[in-house]
Amino acid sequence: MSLTEPAFQHCTNPDCDARYPVQETLTACPACGELLDIDYDWDRLPVPRNLREFEARWGRRHEPLEFSGVWRFRQLLPFAPDDQIVTIGEGQTILQDSHAVAAWCGMNAGSLFLQYEGLNPSGSFKDNGMTAAVTHARMVGAQHAACASTGNTSASLAIFASTTRRLQVIVFVGSGKIAYGKLSQALDYGSKTIQIQGDFDDAMRQVQEVCKHEKIYLCNSVNPFRLEGQKTIIFRILESLRWEVPDWIVVPGGNLGNSSAFGKALAELKKLGLINRVPRLAIINAAGANTLWQLHEQHNLRWNAGRPDRAIIQKFYGAMDAAGHRASTLATAIQINRPVNLKKALRALDVTDGIVRQVSDQEILDAKAQVGAGGFGCEPASAASVAGVRLLRNEGVIAPSDRVVCVLTGHQLKDPTTTVAYHARDPEQFERVLGSQGVHAAPYANSPIAVANDLGQIMDVIRRS
Repeated sequence: MSLTEPAFQHCTNPDCDARYPVQETLTACPACGELLDIDYDWDRLPVPRNLREFEARWGRRHEPLEFSGVWRFRQLLPFAPDDQIVTIGEGQTILQDSHAVAAWCGMNAGSLFLQYEGLNPSGSFKDNGMTAAVTHARMVGAQHAACASTGNTSASLAIFASTTRRLQVIVFVGSGKIAYGKLSQALDYGSKTIQIQGDFDDAMRQVQEVCKHEKIYLCNSVNPFRLEGQKTIIFRILESLRWEVPDWIVVPGGNLGNSSAFGKALAELKKLGLINRVPRLAIINAAGANTLWQLHEQHNLRWNAGRPDRAIIQKFYGAMDAAGHRASTLATAIQINRPVNLKKALRALDVTDGIVRQVSDQEILDAKAQVGAGGFGCEPASAASVAGVRLLRNEGVIAPSDRVVCVLTGHQLKDPTTTVAYHARDPEQFERVLGSQGVHAAPYANSPIAVANDLGQIMDVIRRS
């Protein structure tokens, strides 16, 4: 296909290599069915000479595109004309040097950083990708959009739709575990919410069929434009580190959109000569939703130059279906059996010499308590990255002096029920909310202290603390 624009959609299957204009609405290659990338003919584009050029844009933060933590880097995701971009001020995030969490993980002071994506408008990293997807939806004239969600994607799509008034939105959620903090956002922002009997994987299958039949714009991370926006988390990490590349980036693994986007961003930066080395990527699964860990670490599935062994994947999924296995974890944001970006995540692991680990819900909630005590409240899935660092330190894979960035994907208030159950002294509440997932202790609980309505007793408690 002849392409006139420097940005195009590109099949990830090297045996197909098909290319399509960005003006088309696609979530898979029409020729072979594989995932698509957004790629660029960089020789035809104004590439920055170095990453420090982006610093000048901070002086123009009164301009919406320069204020956005996504679109001020638009030279590195140049698929949209400026006048088509949809932004609500996403990407105002922070990278925190956390000495307390570093000590708990066994790291040296000044070596562990927390990239807090919970400061986005909807409270999660999803806004980085959704601004790009909604921008593309505007480019192609879409009027309706939909997504399947464990909560954060629906909240993000709903807030963009309600704020911009550009799209009518339908979100599909499963009937299993979904945190009320997230569900409340989709409801409050006015989206049409359909709760099907099933889990995220069921919702994903249904929304793909609905979008295909009704020509509705699909906003899940199978949409390659979503991942273009999520690349900017890497750019902001580097920006916060004064453009010095860390040794490790550690990220929770669910649908594997972030992992895939990070790998693509780092590969492009290295290709363009904007970084001189690539950090290692560690993807952390919850043990109750560990498809990538099993395939990569147990079954030796690899990217293999774009030709991963399909027989391994098919056999694994077949056995999972035969056993009726469902993902089950308190980290509901990563409670996914069939990650749609599996193959792109394999590529990211290949590019970064990456590794995959799994951590239990007990380890996740203990790490979450440490993150909170260190000053940042995060949702359970976020804390998988911190639990993963502690595990990798214990294994000797990460050195105490390595410079490590943990991505915290969502705000604490996304799932307050789990937080309160961990810290409260109510055994019944603890068992009901946490016990079924194998969490039987709260060694870092900060329980409220019950006291009579008496000043003397109150003062006694205060003086003892």
